[in-house]
Amino acid sequence: MGEAGEVIELVIPALERDLGGFRVGRILPAARRRMVGPFTFLDHLGPLVLEAPVPRSADVRPHPHIGLSTVTYLFEGEMTHRDSLGIEQVIRPGEVNWMTAGRGISHSERFDGMRTRGGALHGLQAWVALPEVHEEDDPSFEHYGRDELQAFELPGVSVCLIAGSAFGATSRVQTRSPLVYAHLEMQAGALLELPADYPERALYVVSGSIGVGGSRVVSKSMIVVRGGATPQLSAREHSTVMLLGGEPVGQRFVWWNFVSSRRERIEQAKGDWSEGRIPLPPADSGEWIPLPDGG
Repeated sequence: MGEAGEVIELVIPALERDLGGFRVGRILPAARRRMVGPFTFLDHLGPLVLEAPVPRSADVRPHPHIGLSTVTYLFEGEMTHRDSLGIEQVIRPGEVNWMTAGRGISHSERFDGMRTRGGALHGLQAWVALPEVHEEDDPSFEHYGRDELQAFELPGVSVCLIAGSAFGATSRVQTRSPLVYAHLEMQAGALLELPADYPERALYVVSGSIGVGGSRVVSKSMIVVRGGATPQLSAREHSTVMLLGGEPVGQRFVWWNFVSSRRERIEQAKGDWSEGRIPLPPADSGEWIPLPDGG
């Protein structure tokens, strides 16, 4: 198992970012680590309480993506996804919205189901970079209910395997490259050995705290685990932890909501969005987020 320096490559604290209607904790990309496996983005939303009535200014208006899959996972609350494929899908706790942008898609994320009542909101959004061979795939969207995800019990640990393979199990969620994304609920005092299934792995502590290699990892911080290490995790208290990582897909350039292996492709995407070549969600055609200043 080793000491902290032998198993922990880097500690990344979540940094607050203002999205207009609310603030989030940005974990990836970080100054010292841009990606973990194919994961190039991770935002921690909440926990917070949206006061009723929830203003439309809190919604995320239509915006574009290329070259990635967005993965939305909630612990509390409700959001409504709409995209340029014409899909409208409500997501609730323990479910997964997996949208693959490929050559280009736009979508919005709204609080229609919480508009009049308000309530607690807590979740994560990740971006998974697509391998080069899939960067120009047709856009697609998949929703997975709670009963469609692989869930199982280990001693003192409840596991929801969101995507990929880990602990001898494989999720039914379709991915384009080898990866793992799992939600771990660890009881106080629980021990768990982290398998070395992938060359790049990280642990993000959503709440609580865990011990890894002699170090205490507190909530709203991520550790990147050294390649090949198999540290034992110990829950100092009841803790919610996300395991993520996988096979690297190579260098990626990221600008705003665009991810690509080629800088020129991002320039093309800028023009496609500003000139209307990426369609809007049919139900949201009256508004959109323009390119950031300097685009």
